[in-house]
Amino acid sequence: MQLTASIFKAYDIRGIVPSTVDEAVAEALGRAFGTVARSEGETAVAVGRDGRLSGPSLSAALVRGLVAAGIEVIDVGRVTTPMLYFAASTLCASGIQVTGSHNPRDYNGFKMVMRGRAIYGDEILALRRMMETESWVLQPGGTVRNVNVLAPYRDRIVGDIKLARPMKIVVDSGNGIAGASAPAILRAIGCEVIELFSEVDGNFPNHHPDPSKPENLRDLIAALRESGAELGLAFDGDGDRLGIVTREGNNIYPDRQMMLFAQDVLSRVPGGTILFDVKCSQRLAPAIEAAGGVALMYKTGHSLIKAKMKDIEAAGQAAPLGGEMSGHIFFKERWFGFDDGTYAGCRLLEIVSRSPDANQVLNDLPTSFSTPELNVKCAEGEPHRVTAELQAVAAAALVASATASGRDPSLARISTIDGLRVDWPDGFGLVRGSNTTPVLVLRFEGHTPEALHRIEADMLALLRSVKADAAIEEAAH
Repeated sequence: MQLTASIFKAYDIRGIVPSTVDEAVAEALGRAFGTVARSEGETAVAVGRDGRLSGPSLSAALVRGLVAAGIEVIDVGRVTTPMLYFAASTLCASGIQVTGSHNPRDYNGFKMVMRGRAIYGDEILALRRMMETESWVLQPGGTVRNVNVLAPYRDRIVGDIKLARPMKIVVDSGNGIAGASAPAILRAIGCEVIELFSEVDGNFPNHHPDPSKPENLRDLIAALRESGAELGLAFDGDGDRLGIVTREGNNIYPDRQMMLFAQDVLSRVPGGTILFDVKCSQRLAPAIEAAGGVALMYKTGHSLIKAKMKDIEAAGQAAPLGGEMSGHIFFKERWFGFDDGTYAGCRLLEIVSRSPDANQVLNDLPTSFSTPELNVKCAEGEPHRVTAELQAVAAAALVASATASGRDPSLARISTIDGLRVDWPDGFGLVRGSNTTPVLVLRFEGHTPEALHRIEADMLALLRSVKADAAIEEAAH
């Protein structure tokens, strides 16, 4: 079978419909995934899809492939990615969501769970090889049954969350799939909900469903001002990420949300390990440690964070919470450990409802001056070569730079767990290779504007010493 290599990403399979992802690709994936599932002793696989226009045809083809491999398919229909994860945590242990996440509307793809673990990296490449060689094993006995998971999913959240007082909020679903479930769940936990763009429409006619981009929050900020609501919540296209906006229009980025979540979780799981990715604020680790937790910085990637949390739990330690700057938040305490924008929103409302002024609680979280996520476009394969070169020269270059400007070179702490991150006492700089597109990802933070400017200048000088043509632009998701 001829496949486009670029659709096989680090954490999922994703491309443009129908030029690189079509029904033939979906059916072949079903046959390959079903074959691997059966080889691991799995007989059932849940299948869901988000609100994209190509979802029904791709999902039907995927189901045909799974059935041909002898799988009992549990079709949960049009749901958020977290609802598919819920099905794969309660009805069976494996699942595939047909979703384009936050990508442009002509994209679609597949997020996969096998026996409770997120599929990524080498396992995705193994599926690709099986699809290319058509070396799957087909067998009779495959079936399909349709299951509605909304009611048990809603009941599980409503039974877990206790607001201290009613709250008036605005919810912007951006015409993504969360609009079909999140507003009703938020009402059920005791919120008065003003809805924006809840109608599921794969054309995304109002704005793109990606709350990590400030331009997609303008309608939410305007509605907060007009309505007098306390807080705004925004969801991405498949509902696994959350954006939070205060009454004044301040975006509470996920690393600051994590400070609040960590304090709350650690009050019940003292000494627990809290994971976060290399893009998060330098202010996060001290907040975790002050709350009695172990702060662990790790590689960016929702599948990687989830796998690391499982490793920590398997070693007999508690890993009750993880989070990424991108907005994926993973609660293991009181939840299943998968990323869920609706559940994270409910947990945040539960915490801030204990205060008479929710906005004050959020605005009081430690903050710094930072750049948005920046990108440097590269040739295919170049990002990881550049970061390897940076790792090799960083220590000597930073010593030379600090000495020349009269600063103590020992104050720079270097991390190479994911690209190059350098922490100074007053901020950090990050250059890492994206695992999903051929770009370098840059982020800079300073405790003061002056520190931010210095760190950005130092890191860009270092980058251009190994890639002289590096052109910086704001990240476009």
